[in-house]
Amino acid sequence: MHPRDQTIFALSSGRPPSAIAVVRVSGPQAGLALVTLTGKLPSPRQASRRLLRDRAGQPIDEAVVLWFPGPGSATGEDVAEFHVHGGRAVLTALLAAVSVIPNMRAAEPGEFTRRSFENGKLDLTEAEGLDDLIHADTDRQRRQALRQLQGLLGDRARDWRERIIEASALIEAGIDFSDEGDVPAELMAPAVEAIKALHGEIAEVLAAQGHAERLREGLVVAIAGPPNVGKSTLINQLVRREVAIVSPHAGTTRDVIEVQLDLNGYPVTVIDTAGIRETDDPVEQEGVRRAKARAADADLVLWLLGPDAGAEAPSAATAPIWAVRNKIDLLDRISFVQVGADRSFAISASRGDGLPELINALIEFAGEFFGTGEGALVTRARQRDLLHRAFDSLRRSLELVDEGEELAAEELRAAAYALGRLLGRVDVEDVLGAIFQKFCVGK
Repeated sequence: MHPRDQTIFALSSGRPPSAIAVVRVSGPQAGLALVTLTGKLPSPRQASRRLLRDRAGQPIDEAVVLWFPGPGSATGEDVAEFHVHGGRAVLTALLAAVSVIPNMRAAEPGEFTRRSFENGKLDLTEAEGLDDLIHADTDRQRRQALRQLQGLLGDRARDWRERIIEASALIEAGIDFSDEGDVPAELMAPAVEAIKALHGEIAEVLAAQGHAERLREGLVVAIAGPPNVGKSTLINQLVRREVAIVSPHAGTTRDVIEVQLDLNGYPVTVIDTAGIRETDDPVEQEGVRRAKARAADADLVLWLLGPDAGAEAPSAATAPIWAVRNKIDLLDRISFVQVGADRSFAISASRGDGLPELINALIEFAGEFFGTGEGALVTRARQRDLLHRAFDSLRRSLELVDEGEELAAEELRAAAYALGRLLGRVDVEDVLGAIFQKFCVGK
């Protein structure tokens, strides 16, 4: 039996115990599952309260059930939902009762969404948007993912693909009528204008590339510097909870500590690294090595210094470096000219002096870093790569028009093919598994 002919089920809500749990069933046997457990099918798309019973007639739970006949469902198949009390014993009994129905099996990660895609309910960009929406940590990420789920990129790609096919048809018609005098020229002129317009539109989208991907991945800020200058105290202040050990002894932090922040809607990962110094301790040496490697990959480095430390910032870092003089509460006066840093700040991480100014600067930096990501179309490397392929094929088609209509038409076919792959409508079996296996079970 083909996997698509099997009916799948899964817990689609959070981990038990919970107030309410939702078990979804999708496939040909979804209606049978409702009849088996409740005695009859409820009215389509109307919530019904029913007593669920197992095959032996023993009650399982009082539940709210829903019936969505295909194709008018989320997956395009028959779908049943059981809304039950979210205790472990209830779910164990319900899943056991469902699993014994013929041709019924537990769903794999992302299988409900994959069936939605295969049945034309979602294109691949919308499925990726759904995955991003599930994993969104901040409001800006949520809004971007929701736009993708609503077809922001998919609608544009479908429009581009249709226009490419129309231009290709004109060129191929010119080839067919090549012996009809000026007919080919009359057909080529509008085709070339259409290709130029498409080329320009995709160029504008690619010009904004990176912004939306940055918003999806987040900004990485590394807090680095010598030992015992207050790096752990600063990160605890930023997250308002003790995630790093604060101690007066040098070398307390031996590994890299990462925390996620929602900074005015921007996703920010803050890294507390081991103090960078020369040491004979092999464990601390490994911490210093990791600290240097992680700081080198960061998008921004906050280089912390003590109140009386030297003023030279590291010169090897490729990311912007902000020098942050800590423990200013121990100084009679502040005289801080930082060498080798992009910006300088003076704070007291323990008392809070200067922290509002540092946080506001981080928000400003995040806004510049993410740029116009919220309005961008491209959110993944896969999407960017396929748009580049379509863009390059359109460019080559314009260059080849004078050399031969056949060559230009072939490049247009390649551009349409790339956009078809972007939408997931042609030859994408190799990427489907990689995308949908990252989804939650039951989604």
